Amino acid sequence: MTKITSLDLSPFYQNAIGMDRIFDRMIDQVDSGSSTGNYPPYNIIRTDEDRYEIQVAVAGFDKDEIDVEYREGHLNITGRQQNKNKDVSYLHHGISSRDFTRSFTLAEYVEVINAVIENGILTVELERIVPETMKPRSISITHKA
Repeated sequence: MTKITSLDLSPFYQNAIGMDRIFDRMIDQVDSGSSTGNYPPYNIIRTDEDRYEIQVAVAGFDKDEIDVEYREGHLNITGRQQNKNKDVSYLHHGISSRDFTRSFTLAEYVEVINAVIENGILTVELERIVPETMKPRSISITHKA
């Protein structure tokens, strides 16, 4: 995989004031993305203009073995299986049961609304809630004679 860190992004900085953090995040994601692996698999779904869902396959994990934490724009989902049965003699072991941490960087004003496990899928509901002061508003123009 070619690393993007050698790419000069300075021309973009002059046209995108305050966007340097986003470019830095993108570079970090590309650099670290190959080492995180694909476990567990997940979906990101846009359910509405301002609503999203992250679905993570957590088959074999109990509710108490999964931790969903949101802190400073980062959503971390961690699974740690506590009762690993070493006395079991598998003829075929095709269902993965390894511990995991899956991280997501959320945009500004995106809030975690709910987390539900159903049929081996953890669904984390997200909503972008923009404060009224940040929403566009129309400014009336007065005419002086």
